[in-house]
Amino acid sequence: MVSDSCPPLKEPESDKKWEEKGPPRNAKWWYSTFHAVTAMIGAGVLSLPYAMAYLGWVPGTLILLMSWCLTLNSMWQMIQLHECVPGTRFDRYIDLGRHAFGPKLGPWIVLPQQLIVQVGCDIVYMVTGGKCLKKFMEIACTNCTQIKQSYWILIFGGIHFFLSQLPNFNSVAGVSLAAAVMSLSYSTISWVACLARGRVENVSYAYKKTTSTDLMFRIFNALGQISFAFAGHAVALEIQATIPSTPEKPSKIPMWKGAIGAYVINAICYFPVALVGYWAFGRDVEDNVLMEFERPAWLIASANLMVFIHVVGSYQVYAMPVFDLIESMMVKRFKFPPGVALRLVARSAYVAFTLFVGVTFPFFGDLLGFFGGFGFAPTSYFLPSIMWLIIKKPKRFSTNWFINWISIYIGVCIMLASTIGGLRNIATDASTYKFYT
Repeated sequence: MVSDSCPPLKEPESDKKWEEKGPPRNAKWWYSTFHAVTAMIGAGVLSLPYAMAYLGWVPGTLILLMSWCLTLNSMWQMIQLHECVPGTRFDRYIDLGRHAFGPKLGPWIVLPQQLIVQVGCDIVYMVTGGKCLKKFMEIACTNCTQIKQSYWILIFGGIHFFLSQLPNFNSVAGVSLAAAVMSLSYSTISWVACLARGRVENVSYAYKKTTSTDLMFRIFNALGQISFAFAGHAVALEIQATIPSTPEKPSKIPMWKGAIGAYVINAICYFPVALVGYWAFGRDVEDNVLMEFERPAWLIASANLMVFIHVVGSYQVYAMPVFDLIESMMVKRFKFPPGVALRLVARSAYVAFTLFVGVTFPFFGDLLGFFGGFGFAPTSYFLPSIMWLIIKKPKRFSTNWFINWISIYIGVCIMLASTIGGLRNIATDASTYKFYT
């Protein structure tokens, strides 16, 4: 990462510009840490051993490490580009896209990818939250009447009809902090439980016995699952927008400090879960490693409850920018009066949509792969690099130039492979799935 200063694209404007009307700008640097942790560490971490099962020890470890490094670099780029025009803050991914690609082309390039990430995450979190709540209740209350998984997803969705009425990022700071603590806790429980259990009998690290075509598509999907695990970039600018900034103390300093903290926690969670989980269960590991355990019951129940709490916060972190987009469009294009009625209608409709899709298509691992490839690879791997090349114009064949082109090449390959793999696996699973069971 080369710390070039942003080019003076125009003269600095008055300090009042820095306090322009927009999101509340009173967040501290550690707010960005737990918001980023909540955004990144979620459903994806529990599927990493499953991805390793299709990639193998060496390729899986290298891809995970490479993804961590490349996305840390692209996160740094996003933070630097947030205020690369003196006196102006690009508070949304789409604003930076307009600056990089032009006012007409920018939204078409950036907005679809960002919405795929945000809406895709919320759909997957609907499924994850429902599954984990179901598992928790089955362990905690063995004599209770078992109810369908779809109903648990509905219960999870019902919670968000209320939480979605919170006005902005700062208002969900407490929920996000609790979610970040839970993510670290259940990740630790996951790999410690794997380590304590030891390897299963006759564990195998060979590739799964299946047809060559099926194995190829499953490998493609595994790449998407890994890219899903690095998903915080889609809301990075929105998080940075809540941090105060002046020309003397720009927001990129505390935001980068917070991002470093988030990535350290990310590594503490991801690598042990992926490697120890694969070591314990080999190629037969579940797509959600927590589902492998039944004992000790209290520990596994606690871990599933922690996942549930975490994805409650994660859903809101990804939903807030979508709420802002929907409400802005309703006010500007349809002259809908801003206020409680708008918030109630627009946000409830969004929650209902993600709930419907989550209940209808609860293919946890395949959803991760599909959304990971189609949305997360562009926003986390190569869109920041493309915008960096356009805006910063690093010297051709310099180290900075090569790093960006490597990120673009790898990101495009992951996007194509995992999108194809995830879509094919969803179609395969859907052929044997009984809807709304």
